[in-house]
Amino acid sequence: MKKIRISLSLCILASSLFFLFSCKKEQIENQSPPTLTEVITLTARNAPIKSIGYGEWIIIKGTNLRTTFKVDFNGTLAADSLLYGNDSTVTVKIPSSLTDPINNPITVTTKYGSATLNFQILQPAPVITSFDPAAGGTDDIITIKGNYFKGLTGVKFETTNATIISSTQTEIKVKVPTGIKFGYIYVTTPIGTVKSEKSFGLKFTIFDEAMASGWSNTSYSSTYDMNHTTTVRRGIKAIAHKFTVGFGAARFTKATPAFSTSGYTHLKISINGGPGTSGKKVRITIVSGKSFDLILTQGVWTDYQIPLTNLGSPATISAITFQEFSGLASQIYIDDVGLY
Repeated sequence: MKKIRISLSLCILASSLFFLFSCKKEQIENQSPPTLTEVITLTARNAPIKSIGYGEWIIIKGTNLRTTFKVDFNGTLAADSLLYGNDSTVTVKIPSSLTDPINNPITVTTKYGSATLNFQILQPAPVITSFDPAAGGTDDIITIKGNYFKGLTGVKFETTNATIISSTQTEIKVKVPTGIKFGYIYVTTPIGTVKSEKSFGLKFTIFDEAMASGWSNTSYSSTYDMNHTTTVRRGIKAIAHKFTVGFGAARFTKATPAFSTSGYTHLKISINGGPGTSGKKVRITIVSGKSFDLILTQGVWTDYQIPLTNLGSPATISAITFQEFSGLASQIYIDDVGLY
Protein backbone atom coordinates (compact mmCIF):
# COMPACT_ATOMS: atom_id res chain seq x y z
CA MET A 1 0.00 0.00 0.00
CA LYS A 2 2.85 2.36 0.88
CA LYS A 3 4.54 1.76 -2.47
CA ILE A 4 1.27 2.48 -4.29
CA ARG A 5 0.89 5.79 -2.44
CA ILE A 6 4.47 6.82 -3.25
CA SER A 7 4.01 5.92 -6.93
CA LEU A 8 0.75 7.90 -7.07
CA SER A 9 2.40 10.94 -5.49
CA LEU A 10 5.27 10.78 -7.96
CA CYS A 11 2.83 10.64 -10.87
CA ILE A 12 0.94 13.67 -9.60
CA LEU A 13 4.21 15.59 -9.10
CA ALA A 14 5.44 14.68 -12.58
CA SER A 15 2.17 15.78 -14.14
CA SER A 16 2.25 19.07 -12.27
CA LEU A 17 5.83 19.80 -13.33
CA PHE A 18 5.00 18.96 -16.96
CA PHE A 19 2.00 21.29 -16.92
CA LEU A 20 4.02 24.07 -15.26
CA PHE A 21 6.87 23.94 -17.74
CA SER A 22 4.46 23.61 -20.68
CA CYS A 23 2.65 26.81 -19.62
CA LYS A 24 5.92 28.68 -19.27
CA LYS A 25 6.95 27.53 -22.70
CA GLU A 26 3.67 28.73 -24.23
CA GLN A 27 4.00 32.09 -22.50
CA ILE A 28 7.26 32.86 -24.28
CA GLU A 29 6.41 35.41 -27.02
CA ASN A 30 8.17 35.85 -30.33
CA GLN A 31 9.79 39.24 -29.87
CA SER A 32 10.91 39.68 -33.48
CA PRO A 33 9.50 42.68 -35.37
CA PRO A 34 6.67 41.98 -37.83
CA THR A 35 7.01 41.54 -41.56
CA LEU A 36 4.25 41.84 -44.19
CA THR A 37 4.27 39.95 -47.47
CA GLU A 38 0.86 40.03 -49.20
CA VAL A 39 -2.88 40.48 -48.93
CA ILE A 40 -5.56 37.89 -49.68
CA THR A 41 -9.32 37.73 -49.26
CA LEU A 42 -11.37 35.43 -47.07
CA THR A 43 -12.76 33.65 -50.14
CA ALA A 44 -9.58 33.34 -52.23
CA ARG A 45 -6.80 32.54 -49.78
CA ASN A 46 -4.34 31.24 -52.37
CA ALA A 47 -4.54 34.26 -54.66
CA PRO A 48 -2.69 37.41 -53.50
CA ILE A 49 -4.45 40.62 -54.57
CA LYS A 50 -3.04 44.00 -55.63
CA SER A 51 -6.05 46.14 -54.72
CA ILE A 52 -9.47 46.00 -53.07
CA GLY A 53 -12.30 48.35 -52.12
CA TYR A 54 -13.24 50.19 -48.95
CA GLY A 55 -15.12 48.27 -46.27
CA GLU A 56 -13.90 44.80 -47.29
CA TRP A 57 -12.51 42.03 -45.09
CA ILE A 58 -8.89 41.09 -45.89
CA ILE A 59 -6.16 38.81 -44.53
CA ILE A 60 -2.69 40.36 -44.26
CA LYS A 61 0.03 37.73 -44.41
CA GLY A 62 3.48 37.98 -42.85
CA THR A 63 5.45 36.89 -39.81
CA ASN A 64 5.55 37.69 -36.10
CA LEU A 65 2.00 39.07 -36.11
CA ARG A 66 0.52 37.40 -33.02
CA THR A 67 0.81 40.51 -30.80
CA THR A 68 -0.75 42.88 -33.36
CA PHE A 69 -2.78 45.57 -31.63
CA LYS A 70 -3.13 48.21 -34.39
CA VAL A 71 -3.71 48.23 -38.15
CA ASP A 72 -3.45 51.64 -39.80
CA PHE A 73 -4.72 52.37 -43.31
CA ASN A 74 -2.89 55.56 -44.29
CA GLY A 75 -3.90 57.30 -41.06
CA THR A 76 -7.27 55.62 -40.50
CA LEU A 77 -7.31 52.89 -37.85
CA ALA A 78 -9.26 49.67 -38.14
CA ALA A 79 -11.74 49.14 -35.31
CA ASP A 80 -10.33 46.92 -32.52
CA SER A 81 -13.41 44.69 -32.71
CA LEU A 82 -12.71 44.01 -36.39
CA LEU A 83 -9.11 42.82 -36.00
CA TYR A 84 -7.95 39.24 -35.40
CA GLY A 85 -4.37 37.96 -35.57
CA ASN A 86 -2.08 34.97 -35.21
CA ASP A 87 1.63 34.62 -35.87
CA SER A 88 1.35 34.57 -39.68
CA THR A 89 -1.86 36.48 -40.48
CA VAL A 90 -4.00 39.45 -39.44
CA THR A 91 -7.65 39.40 -40.46
CA VAL A 92 -9.15 42.87 -40.51
CA LYS A 93 -12.02 44.87 -41.97
CA ILE A 94 -11.00 47.92 -43.98
CA PRO A 95 -12.77 51.11 -42.79
CA SER A 96 -15.58 52.45 -44.98
CA SER A 97 -13.75 55.72 -45.67
CA LEU A 98 -10.03 56.39 -46.05
CA THR A 99 -7.75 59.39 -46.62
CA ASP A 100 -6.88 58.74 -50.25
CA PRO A 101 -9.06 57.42 -53.10
CA ILE A 102 -6.41 54.88 -54.17
CA ASN A 103 -3.10 54.76 -52.32
CA ASN A 104 -3.55 53.65 -48.73
CA PRO A 105 -0.50 51.78 -47.38
CA ILE A 106 -1.20 49.32 -44.57
CA THR A 107 0.84 49.59 -41.36
CA VAL A 108 0.64 46.76 -38.82
CA THR A 109 1.92 47.44 -35.29
CA THR A 110 2.76 44.70 -32.78
CA LYS A 111 4.31 44.86 -29.31
CA TYR A 112 7.72 44.59 -30.96
CA GLY A 113 7.56 46.92 -33.96
CA SER A 114 5.74 48.04 -37.09
CA ALA A 115 5.75 47.08 -40.75
CA THR A 116 4.18 48.78 -43.77
CA LEU A 117 2.93 47.26 -47.00
CA ASN A 118 2.22 49.54 -49.97
CA PHE A 119 -1.21 48.57 -51.19
CA GLN A 120 -4.07 50.07 -53.20
CA ILE A 121 -7.38 50.31 -51.41
CA LEU A 122 -9.82 51.85 -53.85
CA GLN A 123 -12.77 54.00 -52.85
CA PRO A 124 -15.96 53.11 -54.76
CA ALA A 125 -16.80 54.90 -57.99
CA PRO A 126 -18.42 58.31 -57.42
CA VAL A 127 -22.16 58.50 -56.76
CA ILE A 128 -24.41 61.49 -57.54
CA THR A 129 -27.59 61.56 -55.45
CA SER A 130 -28.80 65.07 -56.30
CA PHE A 131 -27.84 68.53 -57.47
CA ASP A 132 -29.33 71.91 -56.64
CA PRO A 133 -30.72 73.97 -58.22
CA ALA A 134 -32.02 71.83 -61.06
CA ALA A 135 -31.50 74.59 -63.64
CA GLY A 136 -29.50 77.80 -63.91
CA GLY A 137 -27.54 80.21 -66.05
CA THR A 138 -23.87 80.90 -66.70
CA ASP A 139 -21.79 81.11 -63.50
CA ASP A 140 -24.66 80.09 -61.25
CA ILE A 141 -23.35 77.86 -58.47
CA ILE A 142 -24.66 74.28 -58.49
CA THR A 143 -24.24 72.03 -55.45
CA ILE A 144 -23.78 68.36 -56.32
CA LYS A 145 -24.37 65.88 -53.50
CA GLY A 146 -23.40 62.22 -53.33
CA ASN A 147 -20.42 60.22 -52.13
CA TYR A 148 -16.87 59.13 -52.93
CA PHE A 149 -15.77 62.44 -54.45
CA LYS A 150 -12.26 62.30 -52.93
CA GLY A 151 -9.55 62.86 -55.52
CA LEU A 152 -12.04 64.71 -57.74
CA THR A 153 -10.48 65.37 -61.14
CA GLY A 154 -13.31 67.01 -63.06
CA VAL A 155 -16.97 67.93 -63.46
CA LYS A 156 -18.63 68.34 -66.85
CA PHE A 157 -22.00 69.48 -68.10
CA GLU A 158 -22.22 67.11 -71.06
CA THR A 159 -18.80 67.68 -72.68
CA THR A 160 -18.06 71.11 -71.19
CA ASN A 161 -15.79 71.42 -68.15
CA ALA A 162 -17.18 73.25 -65.14
CA THR A 163 -15.15 75.40 -62.76
CA ILE A 164 -14.91 73.62 -59.40
CA ILE A 165 -15.42 75.96 -56.44
CA SER A 166 -14.99 73.38 -53.67
CA SER A 167 -15.27 69.66 -53.02
CA THR A 168 -15.45 67.18 -50.15
CA GLN A 169 -16.14 63.47 -50.10
CA THR A 170 -19.90 64.10 -50.27
CA GLU A 171 -20.39 67.52 -51.88
CA ILE A 172 -19.11 69.51 -54.86
CA LYS A 173 -19.82 73.13 -55.76
CA VAL A 174 -19.33 74.17 -59.40
CA LYS A 175 -20.19 77.05 -61.70
CA VAL A 176 -22.45 76.49 -64.69
CA PRO A 177 -20.21 76.79 -67.78
CA THR A 178 -20.79 79.55 -70.31
CA GLY A 179 -23.49 78.71 -72.82
CA ILE A 180 -24.80 75.66 -70.95
CA LYS A 181 -28.59 75.66 -70.53
CA PHE A 182 -29.20 71.93 -70.22
CA GLY A 183 -27.44 68.57 -70.11
CA TYR A 184 -26.40 65.75 -67.84
CA ILE A 185 -23.70 66.27 -65.22
CA TYR A 186 -20.62 64.02 -65.10
CA VAL A 187 -18.30 63.68 -62.09
CA THR A 188 -14.87 62.07 -62.47
CA THR A 189 -12.47 60.75 -59.82
CA PRO A 190 -9.41 58.49 -60.21
CA ILE A 191 -11.80 55.53 -59.88
CA GLY A 192 -14.17 56.45 -62.70
CA THR A 193 -16.92 58.71 -64.02
CA VAL A 194 -20.60 58.85 -63.04
CA LYS A 195 -23.50 60.46 -64.91
CA SER A 196 -26.30 62.19 -63.04
CA GLU A 197 -29.62 60.36 -63.07
CA LYS A 198 -31.50 63.57 -63.82
CA SER A 199 -30.63 66.17 -66.41
CA PHE A 200 -29.72 69.76 -65.63
CA GLY A 201 -31.88 72.53 -67.04
CA LEU A 202 -34.59 72.46 -69.69
CA LYS A 203 -34.39 72.01 -73.46
CA PHE A 204 -37.79 73.67 -73.74
CA THR A 205 -39.29 75.87 -71.02
CA ILE A 206 -43.05 76.04 -70.46
CA PHE A 207 -42.74 78.14 -67.30
CA ASP A 208 -39.86 79.68 -65.39
CA GLU A 209 -40.47 83.41 -64.87
CA ALA A 210 -43.55 83.41 -67.12
CA MET A 211 -45.47 81.13 -69.47
CA ALA A 212 -43.81 80.44 -72.80
CA SER A 213 -45.34 81.96 -75.91
CA GLY A 214 -48.38 79.98 -77.05
CA TRP A 215 -48.94 78.40 -73.61
CA SER A 216 -51.54 79.44 -71.04
CA ASN A 217 -52.69 78.47 -67.55
CA THR A 218 -56.11 76.81 -67.86
CA SER A 219 -56.32 75.33 -64.36
CA TYR A 220 -59.69 74.35 -62.89
CA SER A 221 -61.15 74.03 -59.37
CA SER A 222 -58.16 76.16 -58.36
CA THR A 223 -56.86 79.66 -57.91
CA TYR A 224 -53.35 80.71 -58.85
CA ASP A 225 -50.87 83.56 -58.78
CA MET A 226 -48.49 83.57 -61.75
CA ASN A 227 -46.28 86.24 -60.16
CA HIS A 228 -45.64 84.73 -56.74
CA THR A 229 -42.27 85.88 -55.36
CA THR A 230 -42.01 84.38 -51.85
CA THR A 231 -41.63 80.62 -52.39
CA VAL A 232 -39.48 80.40 -55.52
CA ARG A 233 -37.30 77.54 -56.84
CA ARG A 234 -34.93 79.95 -58.57
CA GLY A 235 -35.12 83.36 -60.20
CA ILE A 236 -37.78 85.72 -58.82
CA LYS A 237 -41.15 84.18 -59.74
CA ALA A 238 -43.06 80.94 -59.31
CA ILE A 239 -46.71 79.89 -59.53
CA ALA A 240 -48.62 79.79 -56.24
CA HIS A 241 -51.38 77.28 -56.96
CA LYS A 242 -54.30 76.60 -54.63
CA PHE A 243 -56.55 73.56 -55.17
CA THR A 244 -59.88 74.93 -53.94
CA VAL A 245 -61.32 71.42 -53.77
CA GLY A 246 -59.84 67.94 -53.78
CA PHE A 247 -59.09 66.67 -57.29
CA GLY A 248 -58.77 70.15 -58.73
CA ALA A 249 -55.98 70.62 -61.25
CA ALA A 250 -53.20 72.85 -62.51
CA ARG A 251 -53.29 72.69 -66.30
CA PHE A 252 -51.04 74.21 -68.94
CA THR A 253 -52.50 74.35 -72.44
CA LYS A 254 -50.75 74.86 -75.78
CA ALA A 255 -52.57 76.86 -78.43
CA THR A 256 -52.91 75.29 -81.86
CA PRO A 257 -50.76 73.76 -83.22
CA ALA A 258 -49.94 71.23 -80.49
CA PHE A 259 -46.35 71.03 -79.28
CA SER A 260 -44.24 68.34 -80.96
CA THR A 261 -42.28 66.11 -78.59
CA SER A 262 -39.75 65.10 -81.24
CA GLY A 263 -36.29 65.31 -79.69
CA TYR A 264 -37.60 65.30 -76.11
CA THR A 265 -37.64 62.41 -73.64
CA HIS A 266 -38.77 63.78 -70.26
CA LEU A 267 -41.25 66.15 -68.65
CA LYS A 268 -39.74 68.20 -65.81
CA ILE A 269 -41.39 70.18 -63.02
CA SER A 270 -40.39 71.48 -59.58
CA ILE A 271 -43.05 71.51 -56.84
CA ASN A 272 -42.99 72.73 -53.25
CA GLY A 273 -45.79 71.28 -51.14
CA GLY A 274 -47.81 73.52 -48.84
CA PRO A 275 -49.13 72.57 -45.38
CA GLY A 276 -50.50 69.02 -45.12
CA THR A 277 -49.18 67.84 -48.49
CA SER A 278 -46.43 65.42 -47.40
CA GLY A 279 -47.14 62.04 -48.96
CA LYS A 280 -50.07 63.41 -51.00
CA LYS A 281 -50.35 62.78 -54.74
CA VAL A 282 -50.46 64.88 -57.87
CA ARG A 283 -51.39 62.93 -60.98
CA ILE A 284 -49.92 64.00 -64.32
CA THR A 285 -51.84 63.34 -67.55
CA ILE A 286 -50.92 64.22 -71.14
CA VAL A 287 -52.56 61.39 -73.06
CA SER A 288 -56.03 60.25 -72.01
CA GLY A 289 -55.82 57.00 -70.05
CA LYS A 290 -52.09 57.39 -69.29
CA SER A 291 -50.93 59.03 -66.08
CA PHE A 292 -48.10 59.20 -63.56
CA ASP A 293 -48.32 60.05 -59.84
CA LEU A 294 -45.94 62.40 -58.04
CA ILE A 295 -45.56 62.23 -54.26
CA LEU A 296 -45.34 65.66 -52.64
CA THR A 297 -43.07 66.85 -49.84
CA GLN A 298 -44.24 69.63 -47.57
CA GLY A 299 -42.08 72.74 -47.43
CA VAL A 300 -39.37 71.41 -49.74
CA TRP A 301 -38.75 71.90 -53.44
CA THR A 302 -38.64 68.55 -55.24
CA ASP A 303 -37.43 68.31 -58.83
CA TYR A 304 -39.36 65.70 -60.80
CA GLN A 305 -38.23 64.22 -64.11
CA ILE A 306 -40.80 61.92 -65.70
CA PRO A 307 -40.02 59.90 -68.84
CA LEU A 308 -42.54 60.61 -71.59
CA THR A 309 -42.81 56.84 -72.00
CA ASN A 310 -44.55 56.82 -68.59
CA LEU A 311 -47.07 59.31 -69.94
CA GLY A 312 -48.11 57.42 -73.07
CA SER A 313 -45.21 58.53 -75.30
CA PRO A 314 -47.21 61.44 -76.81
CA ALA A 315 -46.15 62.62 -80.26
CA THR A 316 -47.62 66.03 -79.49
CA ILE A 317 -48.81 67.90 -76.40
CA SER A 318 -51.91 70.07 -76.37
CA ALA A 319 -52.22 70.20 -72.55
CA ILE A 320 -50.52 68.94 -69.41
CA THR A 321 -52.71 68.35 -66.35
CA PHE A 322 -51.38 68.17 -62.79
CA GLN A 323 -54.40 66.95 -60.81
CA GLU A 324 -54.54 66.83 -57.03
CA PHE A 325 -55.26 63.16 -56.34
CA SER A 326 -55.56 62.78 -52.56
CA GLY A 327 -58.85 64.60 -52.12
CA LEU A 328 -57.17 67.51 -50.33
CA ALA A 329 -57.81 71.21 -50.95
CA SER A 330 -54.18 72.25 -50.69
CA GLN A 331 -51.54 74.78 -51.66
CA ILE A 332 -48.55 74.00 -53.87
CA TYR A 333 -45.89 76.08 -55.59
CA ILE A 334 -44.73 75.33 -59.15
CA ASP A 335 -41.57 76.37 -60.99
CA ASP A 336 -39.28 75.26 -63.82
CA VAL A 337 -41.82 73.41 -65.96
CA GLY A 338 -40.61 72.13 -69.31
CA LEU A 339 -39.17 69.29 -71.34
CA TYR A 340 -35.82 67.69 -71.79
